[in-house]
Amino acid sequence: MKKLIISLLMLVGVVAACQARDEYSRDAGVLPQAARTVIGKNFKSKVGIVKIDKDFGRVSEYEVTLDDGTEITFDRNGNWKDVECNSRRSVPDGFILPAIRKYVAKNYKNVKIVGVEKERNGYEISLSNGIDMKFDKQGVFQKFD
Repeated sequence: MKKLIISLLMLVGVVAACQARDEYSRDAGVLPQAARTVIGKNFKSKVGIVKIDKDFGRVSEYEVTLDDGTEITFDRNGNWKDVECNSRRSVPDGFILPAIRKYVAKNYKNVKIVGVEKERNGYEISLSNGIDMKFDKQGVFQKFD
């Protein structure tokens, strides 16, 4: 009986591992509508590849790479989590609070915001000069990261 239970548990583990495999697609249609709207509204580039991350057979997030190299991560509902651009491009204005843009423009002239990540307590911003900063939900500077 003990061997049967252990065998069944191992079988369940193998099946779960097989279903948790990440998937890749070149079709933006696999994304939730909210994610497609965000991409269409903020970017001119087309979707290059979509990585669908799965945990226990359920989608946990979508990692999208655009043709221009921009990377965007969405949760399973299509809400953006982070955006990273190459050093020649800035993150579109729609992702950055006006207070954060104003702070960066005032204190770091000729530096671009190349990354933004939504966190529980605010935002983490990456600049083209390599500096990472944290801001609260209202866009008030907190600290360097």
